[in-house]
Amino acid sequence: MIYLDQLGNQLDIDHTPSRIISVVPSITELLFDLGLGDKIVGCTKFCVHPNKPYLTKSMIGGTKDLNLEKIVKLNPDLILANKEENIKTQIKFLSESTPVWISDVKTFDDSLKMIEQISLITGSTFRANEIINQLNNYLKPKAPLKKAVYLIWKDPYMTIGGDTYINDILNRCGYINLFSEQNRYPIVTLQEISDYKPDVVLLSSEPYPFKEEHLKTIQDFLKNTDVKLVDGEFYSWYGSRQIHITAKNT
Repeated sequence: MIYLDQLGNQLDIDHTPSRIISVVPSITELLFDLGLGDKIVGCTKFCVHPNKPYLTKSMIGGTKDLNLEKIVKLNPDLILANKEENIKTQIKFLSESTPVWISDVKTFDDSLKMIEQISLITGSTFRANEIINQLNNYLKPKAPLKKAVYLIWKDPYMTIGGDTYINDILNRCGYINLFSEQNRYPIVTLQEISDYKPDVVLLSSEPYPFKEEHLKTIQDFLKNTDVKLVDGEFYSWYGSRQIHITAKNT
């Protein structure tokens, strides 16, 4: 069978993969949710769901510093990667010996298509349809209610632009991203945020682990704005993460 990944690359896969390596934490969790945990032979040190699989599978480094030699020795018949989370040269090297399916997720619909396409390759379409239905029910779009700024980093502060997966999830949760006219992850100052007059500033738990002391500092500056700590996995992990997280603290 010839499959296309989300970058348009063609993969020739002539059997259902039985030795899968995931170099993307959210995709590792998705594989378990698809009932494919026993087919995973390797994952990264950041693959923490469910129950820290890197402890029971071969740990093959971080998302951006893969142990290429170890991966090759594991003899995978499928590698699942991501355009943004992994290093292009490393993925290109691996693709010379193994089919590598690369995801490129900028919207909620992209994530659903990713689930569908991975399930076709791995023979898990029934469970994938169940997950897709759950996600569609859970993340039904809400009418915009609040103007928001979502921070992912400190020193310097960084937010998210309109061409990101997080932006789409924010919209579905009823938030208007005040920096949606910008791209990717722009640097901002507290004064710039204040000038936008947000209703709420959301401090993500990842990649920067915002804590109560950071909330207090920002709240002292933005006295008329609601500042909240939120679960970054809910907003940034595409795949099946949201079916495991309640709406509390999101």
